[in-house]
Amino acid sequence: MYPAEQHVIKTFNKLIELLPEVERYKPQVVLLAGAVTPFRNDTDRELPFRQESNFYYLSGCTVPSSYLLITFQNGTSLAQKPSIQLFIPPIELADLMWSVPPPSKEEAAKTHQVTHVDHPAALPEAIHELLKAYPEATFHTLPRDPAVFPVVPEQIAGLPATRNVKVTDEFLLTAIHRARITKDEFEIAEIAKANEISSRAHEVVMRVLGQAVIGAIKKGKGAGVERPLLPGEWLIEKEAEAEAIFVASCRREGAVHQAYLPIVAGAERASTLHYCCNDKEFAWGPVEKHDHVNGNEFAHDHGRNLNPQVLLIDAGCEWNNYAADITRTMPVGNGGKFTPEARAIYELVLEMQQLSFEALKPGLHWDAIQLLCHRTLVRGFQKLGIFKSPNSPNSGSWNSEEAILASGISTAFFPHGVGHSLGMDVHDVPSASKPVVNDTIPKVQLGHPDFYTYLRLRLPLAEGMVVTVEPGIYFSPHLLAPVRDSRHIDQEVLKRYESVGGVRIEDVVVITKEGYKNLTTVRSDVEWVEGVCSGKL
Repeated sequence: MYPAEQHVIKTFNKLIELLPEVERYKPQVVLLAGAVTPFRNDTDRELPFRQESNFYYLSGCTVPSSYLLITFQNGTSLAQKPSIQLFIPPIELADLMWSVPPPSKEEAAKTHQVTHVDHPAALPEAIHELLKAYPEATFHTLPRDPAVFPVVPEQIAGLPATRNVKVTDEFLLTAIHRARITKDEFEIAEIAKANEISSRAHEVVMRVLGQAVIGAIKKGKGAGVERPLLPGEWLIEKEAEAEAIFVASCRREGAVHQAYLPIVAGAERASTLHYCCNDKEFAWGPVEKHDHVNGNEFAHDHGRNLNPQVLLIDAGCEWNNYAADITRTMPVGNGGKFTPEARAIYELVLEMQQLSFEALKPGLHWDAIQLLCHRTLVRGFQKLGIFKSPNSPNSGSWNSEEAILASGISTAFFPHGVGHSLGMDVHDVPSASKPVVNDTIPKVQLGHPDFYTYLRLRLPLAEGMVVTVEPGIYFSPHLLAPVRDSRHIDQEVLKRYESVGGVRIEDVVVITKEGYKNLTTVRSDVEWVEGVCSGKL
């Protein structure tokens, strides 16, 4: 059973820490609304329902249009056994006719770790009873912004004010986020399951690519003419086809939602960090800059040979509202092998990730991992000749490793953060992972300030944190334009690598007492990736 009571106690303990001293032993009440079934604009067509994360964290309830009323008091029995009242909609005839009805009160009581289950019509009376029993209580809600959170109707949310009871949204969101930033064993198991399913989906895409390379995918009689192609006859010749196979693999294993829009980017499009179009065919023939259209030739069976290119897939499913977030970059064309330039960049990104893994431990500030990745990139680019060294022709000390690092020019190639907190949301608990007031950031910042602009986690690591480790190197014409005249860059060498587009490798790890545990199971070493994508493994 979902450990709602454990999460409620953890959240209230965080809440108590935020309250003024004189308020800490007074009764505290949380009033929350769950998400409602969304509909497409101006129609009666349902969109996929997904419970609001904070509501789910405190209830484990996925029933639309539900409410929570939770009572806690520090120093009393309610601190160990808070009152958790769940209000779910009644079963209506229309529900039975059009859709799957909500559970009955009796069924919900058996499957949810709550004190009492009732229907929303009983919520006002339940609030009145609490106001009688705890006249000094403070009611806590999420910020009343319907664009961000489900909002309790005013006729219900306003009831405490009729008794001059304080209602505030100042503390609850921060308390829940601080509770959610570290995960318990139940949550880690859910995240691991999402990662296992997503890892297999990434491997499925790679294996379909490899089977095509060796000609193992055959069309049966009438395929594509007299009848549709069957899944075993599908090739991956477009970004959309790779996405379809990934999502289908997750769905077949019971995952209802993707944790975010899949990013499936071929060739130079891999330099766009959140490329979600996924609508272009793979390049054939000479790859020109911004060559996004191939005339739909593959649909006509003209037997075009794929040009050597990378395919970057950043995708992960959810399992019971807990996310995976995995990126793999794989070779397309060239017999399923990386070009020398793509392989060199891939191996450098892999080194950035491996060195990050080796450094992970509780107490280490995440900024240090970001700096480590930039330093590794600078060293690697100097070895490849993309960045100059002091002993390069017409060079000097201004091209030392430290000088290039201090210049911040590496952000043109690695502009984003090395990773983020992950849980029920793929970019989990932003107010806690990157707080506005943050005294954990070193006063003397190492490296260049631009390294940290898009870093979504800026805290020391703690046991139980789940984070992504996702370094990348990109050759984006937009980001490279300002550094075309840089004295740190050998532009002729750079030109050889620009067609790579982008490489990112991303795994999900949980911070342990000893270091970390990788929850992502699909491999990323060059030999295995090439072996699978070439059909040899």
